[in-house]
Amino acid sequence: MLRLLLCLALLGAAAAVPAGVLTRAELASRFPAPLSVGERERDVPAWPVFKQNGTRTELVGYAFESIDLAPIPGFAGVPVNLLVLIDSKGDFLDVSVLSHHEPVFLDGLGEAPLRAFAAQYKGLSPRQRITIDSKLKRTRAPDAAHAYLDGVSKATASVRIINQSVLSAALKVSRKKLGFAEGRDPDRIARILTAEFTKMGAAQLLAAGMITHVRLTRGQVEQLFRGSAGGGLDADALARPGELFIDLYLAWVSVPTIGRNLLDAASWDKLRGRLDEGDHAMLAMSSGSHSVIGEDFVRGSVSDRLTLRQDSLPVEMRDLDLALTLADNSRLPTENVSVFRIIGQAGLDPAGALDFALPITRSKGIVYPERITREVAIPYRLPASLYLLPRGRDSGWRGIWRERLPELLVLAAALALLAIALWRQQALTADARRFAWLRRAYLLFTLGFIGYFAQGQLSIVTITGVVQALSAGRGLAFLLYDPIGVVLWIFVGASLLLWGRGTFCGWLCPFGALQEFIGKVAGWLGVPQLRLRTRTDARLKSLKYVVLAGVLGGAAVAPALADRLVEVEPFKTAITLAFVRSWPHVLYALGLLGAGMFVYKFFCRYLCPFGAALAVMGRLRRLAWIARRAECGTPCQTCRHRCDYQAIEPGGAVDYAECLQCMDCVVIHASDERCAPRMLEIKRARTIPIVRVENLERGGA
Repeated sequence: MLRLLLCLALLGAAAAVPAGVLTRAELASRFPAPLSVGERERDVPAWPVFKQNGTRTELVGYAFESIDLAPIPGFAGVPVNLLVLIDSKGDFLDVSVLSHHEPVFLDGLGEAPLRAFAAQYKGLSPRQRITIDSKLKRTRAPDAAHAYLDGVSKATASVRIINQSVLSAALKVSRKKLGFAEGRDPDRIARILTAEFTKMGAAQLLAAGMITHVRLTRGQVEQLFRGSAGGGLDADALARPGELFIDLYLAWVSVPTIGRNLLDAASWDKLRGRLDEGDHAMLAMSSGSHSVIGEDFVRGSVSDRLTLRQDSLPVEMRDLDLALTLADNSRLPTENVSVFRIIGQAGLDPAGALDFALPITRSKGIVYPERITREVAIPYRLPASLYLLPRGRDSGWRGIWRERLPELLVLAAALALLAIALWRQQALTADARRFAWLRRAYLLFTLGFIGYFAQGQLSIVTITGVVQALSAGRGLAFLLYDPIGVVLWIFVGASLLLWGRGTFCGWLCPFGALQEFIGKVAGWLGVPQLRLRTRTDARLKSLKYVVLAGVLGGAAVAPALADRLVEVEPFKTAITLAFVRSWPHVLYALGLLGAGMFVYKFFCRYLCPFGAALAVMGRLRRLAWIARRAECGTPCQTCRHRCDYQAIEPGGAVDYAECLQCMDCVVIHASDERCAPRMLEIKRARTIPIVRVENLERGGA
C-alpha cells in the first residue's frame, strides 16, 4: 500500500499546472460588437477590451481568467476558474464561472448558487473592503470603501476562496495596467478619519509631525555629489555654498486636521471637489533656487523631482494643476505651492510610513551627457490619531477564523475533554453504564455540533485536494479556509500517533456517529444483526483500500474523474447537505445506512476510503493502548465475540487498523463480572479459613 501511494504521488508530480483555457477568438464571442478584444498583454495574462465610439476606439477594460493570476486551490485541490472583466478604473464589469471542482457545488447545492454569488461583483471595486455577510448587506448601505455580498449557506469556505481569487487576480491586473499599488491588501489599509478636526497652527502641525520639513543649502547638495562624476559641476554651489537650495515643506493636505488648518476655506473646498472617495493629496510648499516643479514641467503629469514610496514600492503622485491659497497664519513658504493627487486605487496606507525622496540630478557632457542623481530622503509618518485601523475583517482565511472563534473554542474544549478521557481510559471505563452514557452523549455532540452545525465532517476530499494541489505545484493555504477542519486534522494527526485510526472513526466522525446510532436503534428494535465469517469479513475490509487507491489515482491524474469518485463517500449528502440533494445521492446514502442496520457500521468497515487512509497513516501508532491478558484468545474469546467490528483476532491480538475505539473490550477487561480471566483470578484469590473441629464444638457448646 505504501508503494502504491508513493507511485501515485510520483504520477501527480508529473501533472501539468492548470492555466487559462480561453483563446482570443473565444473571448471575442463573449464580448461581441461594439466591443472588440485586443492582443493578450505581454506583462500580464489579460486581454484589453475596446469599444468603438464613432471614429474613436476607447479602452473599456481588461478581461482575464483568475486561474492565470490567482490559482488558489479549492477544496478539491483545483482552483476555481473565473472570467473577470474590469473597467479602466478597476471596477468589476462582470465575473462569471468558467470551471470549478468545488464538492459542495457539484451535484450538491448545484451551480446556481455559485453563479449567483459571482454575479454580485458587478459594479464593485477591488479597492473596496468586500465583506461576505448577508446580515451586514441587509443592514448597511455600501459605499466607496465598503461592499457586502450574500454568502452561500454550507459553502462558507468555498466562497471565501472564490472571493480571494477574484480580488487577487483583479488587483494584479490593476497594478500592472491601471497604476494600482503593488503588494497591499485593501482590506488591511487604514482609513482617514474624515470627520475629525482639531484647530491647530502651522507651528503645532510641524511639532506634531503633520508637516515634514527639509532645508538644503547649495553646499550641502555639493557634499552629496562629492567623489562622483557630478562633483564640482555647480559653479554657484562652489561660489556660494551657504545659499539656499530648497526649503521644502510637505503635508498630507487631504486630511481635514491638516488641510483645513493650512488652506483657506475656498481652497479647502476646491481641493475636496477635485478628489474622489479614497483619494489622497500631498501639498508641497517650497522656496529657494530649486523646486519640485521644473521649468519644463507639464501640468497634470508626474513630477520627477519629488517621488514617494511605501513599503519600498513606488506610489504615483500626479499634479492636480490646482491653485491653492494658504491660510494667513500658515507662515510657510508660498513661492512654489503644488498639490499632488494619489488615487485611491494606489492603495496608500495611512498607517504606514511614507518615504518621500527629492532626486537631484546633474549632467556631465554635451553630446551624450552623463546624468548623475542623488536622492535626499524625507520620511513622513501620519499621527495615529488621524486614521482608523482596519476593523479586522478581511477577505482571506484570517477573517473566517475570527468569525468562527466561538465554534473553535467549543471544539477545542471538546477535543481536550476527549483527549483527557482517552488518556485516562481506566477511569473512563471503570463503570460500564456510566461509560455507555458518556459515549452516547459525545457521539451526539459529534453528530449535532461537529457535523450539522459546524460542518466539520472530515473527508477523503481533503486528501485528494492535497494530492491535486501538490501535483500541480500549488501550496496548501486553501486548507486554512476551513478552520474547523484544520483543528480537527491537527487533533486527528496527533491521535494517529497515539491511538491509531479509531479516535476519529469512533469518536469524531459525524457520519460514523449517525451509523452507530442507527445500528444501536436497529438492535434495540430486534432487527437481526449479521456477523460475517472471519474470512469473508477480512476480504470485504480490503475493499476500502482498493477504493482509496482508485480515488487517489483519479485525483493525481484526472481531477474531473476524482470529482465523481469521491462520491463513494455519503458524507456530503448525509451531513454537509443534510439529505437535501438529488434522489440518486440520497438513495445511495440511505442504502448505506440501511445496510448498517444489519451489518454494524457497514460503510466504515468495508467501503470508506477516508477510513482506509487513516488506517494506513495509523501504522505510525506508538501505543498498544488496549490492555490484553495472557488468557486473551487462549482460551478466552469473550472480547472477540463481543467486538462488533470484528477487530480482534482469534489469538486475542487487536487489529488496530480495523479498531474503531468503541472501547467495549476495555470495559470488559476492567469488569469483575464480564472478563472471564478476571473472574477466575478473583475466584482463586478467595480463601476459606480452616478451623479445628474442637473449636467449632466449643463454640457450639
